[in-house]
Amino acid sequence: MHEVTANGARIPAIGLGTWELRGAQCADIVQAGLALGYRHVDTAQAYGNEREVGAAIRASGVPRGDIFLTTKVWYDRLAPGELEACAEESLARLGTDYVDLLLIHWPNPAIPLADSLAALARVKQRGLARHIGISNFTVALIEEAVRLCPEPLVTNQVEYHPFLDASRVMAACRRHGLSLTAYCPLARGRVVGDPVIEEIAARHGKTAGQVALRWLVQQSGVIAIPRTSSTARLAENLDVFDFTLTDAEMAAIAGLARPDGRVVQVSWAPDWD
Repeated sequence: MHEVTANGARIPAIGLGTWELRGAQCADIVQAGLALGYRHVDTAQAYGNEREVGAAIRASGVPRGDIFLTTKVWYDRLAPGELEACAEESLARLGTDYVDLLLIHWPNPAIPLADSLAALARVKQRGLARHIGISNFTVALIEEAVRLCPEPLVTNQVEYHPFLDASRVMAACRRHGLSLTAYCPLARGRVVGDPVIEEIAARHGKTAGQVALRWLVQQSGVIAIPRTSSTARLAENLDVFDFTLTDAEMAAIAGLARPDGRVVQVSWAPDWD
């Protein structure tokens, strides 16, 4: 599988998102994904499914070292001591000695970022996480995090899809050698039926979802983590490396971005760029 390199990390460009997947359904989807060839699995403390993700990884028969596993620390547990404890709890639920990537899930202005990043770095230094990163950080917060963190950061995970302009955040990530990991890469299904994307899809004999994912991973340093509850869609989302979009097609899709394109709206979000 195509990989993205970022500050020492090698991350599969298509990952398996698990947000909203629970119980047996979560375990079944993760195990099916690994059987199909996924080698990047994304979860979080807040998703409430780390146990199922870990169980599926063990049941899959795929060696742990072949899987890039990401989890995240929720924004109310970013204080020193609390963050490290949260990481240990995640490892216990996942049934693994380490994760490949540990992220701060959302910034929390009530807790000094320097303290949170120092704690995050200690988790890496203890070998509990091979790499560390951030999620939902704005340009200003990226700059501050890179300046303050004692260890290299390898990604900023943010909402990104054809209807949302992430150019400023992406430029900041590239400036510091970070990858950009796109969550909600299909805009929660809104790419399906879009006339521009559907026309390009027909031209390539692909689906609208495949074109949207290809548009993302064809950009330097971008990773996509689509989530699906359908095993058929699992295979479709992974099958995006056998075609290439033209420059004109890439530009046409980028032109779909609009001011109201964001689909994740939460009260604790920072002021987006």
